[in-house]
Amino acid sequence: MENQHPPLNLHFIPFLAPGHLIPLCNIATQFAARGHRVTVITTSSYARILRKSSPSLLLHVVDFPGGEELMSAANDLESARNFFHASMLLRDPISRFLEQHRPDCVVADFFFHWVHDVANNLRIARLAFNGFSLFTVAAMESVKSNPALVPDSGPFVIPDLPHRITLCSRPPKGVSAFMERLLETEMKSDGLIVNSFAELDGEEYIQHYEKGKAHKAWHLGPACLAAKGGEERGEKRVVSEEECVSWLNSKQAKSVVYVCFGSMCRFPDKQLYEIACGLEEAAHNFVWVVPEKKGKEKESEEEKLKWLPKGFEQRNAEKGLIIRGWAPQLVILAHTAVGAFLTHCGWNSTLEAVTAGVPMLTWPVLGDQFYNERLVTEVRGVAVEVGATEWRETGYGEREKLVTGDCIQKAVRRLMDGGDEAREIRRRAQEFSDKAKQAVRDGGSSHNNLTALIAHLTRLRDTR
Repeated sequence: MENQHPPLNLHFIPFLAPGHLIPLCNIATQFAARGHRVTVITTSSYARILRKSSPSLLLHVVDFPGGEELMSAANDLESARNFFHASMLLRDPISRFLEQHRPDCVVADFFFHWVHDVANNLRIARLAFNGFSLFTVAAMESVKSNPALVPDSGPFVIPDLPHRITLCSRPPKGVSAFMERLLETEMKSDGLIVNSFAELDGEEYIQHYEKGKAHKAWHLGPACLAAKGGEERGEKRVVSEEECVSWLNSKQAKSVVYVCFGSMCRFPDKQLYEIACGLEEAAHNFVWVVPEKKGKEKESEEEKLKWLPKGFEQRNAEKGLIIRGWAPQLVILAHTAVGAFLTHCGWNSTLEAVTAGVPMLTWPVLGDQFYNERLVTEVRGVAVEVGATEWRETGYGEREKLVTGDCIQKAVRRLMDGGDEAREIRRRAQEFSDKAKQAVRDGGSSHNNLTALIAHLTRLRDTR
């Protein structure tokens, strides 16, 4: 408990997607570990997961008004939209709970933009969470604030940032408009919780973000360091930790490429085929996570494997492990055999790689991922690009541009074959891993930020 003050009563409202819920609940456990009363408002499916992984958290369960409660179960654009619209219908039951059980502060994902009005009406302090790095938020704001300097097509330099940052193209307009509205509401909150650490975003971007604003960003991450070993992280795994560790134990240090594109990216068969070709041509060990294809359970084994070159699994039986579904990512990244991570640059995956000290091969697809790529390649130098330039609105459907097997194998070899560049990238990756772990220890930047935030919320409560 902080000093002699009574504990805070905090309600957390995470969005119902693994990439949002997992880090925010890990952050919630940090408040609980300091002696504060923390309630997570969620649905029954996620409550079952949290009861196992986060026993220190109180849970309030609301009924999900749609069918499937897990966003990662969406397999196309229509089902993803249906899920999102259903999740917005949680406003009424959550609002009623907040009215009847008023907390000292509510911490809500920015997708639930309506929490702002509810908290305002109830005179409850509100902190926002968006799951982005602060670098990305600053870059998004710069693109929004300088429309005349952002061309309709082609690469451009993001205006008014501390570094010269080049994007391959402007974000899709529909997505940009949606994000801008959410960020605008977020700015009206009492502060932003960031799942990162100050040394990674950099003091220059913290100052850039806070300059001229009455809005503070609180770096409390990496949230993954609060995760317990063995916990389920959103869905049931199709392989055990023991199986993965046993396979990795048979490989030499830094000899394995880990390939995973998160829960929301569904590559078409043509692109999966190119990935397989690239991995085989690169001739390094690999663990490749391929999302299970929902609705294809009745296909024959031959039909299910049509995205693989003929004989691929037999030829790569020793070198490769293919996981069809959810995988124990934190365990894999922490293993000494893993030498690179081919990733979509989702912020959770990016931060987990940084924390583990694993260099990245970057392949952004949508959302904030192209911004995250610039942070780890151009600014921090802990990653190399594969060469993806198609900025999509969703992770589903056919692609206009394929990333070829040749591009993939060249990127893999650039990191995995050694050489001066690869050694320097590995050195920087280890340096940021050390800084990430120090940030959450006593006296570290994130530990101190949590102490300061608790004091700030206590003052808000006591002067209300």
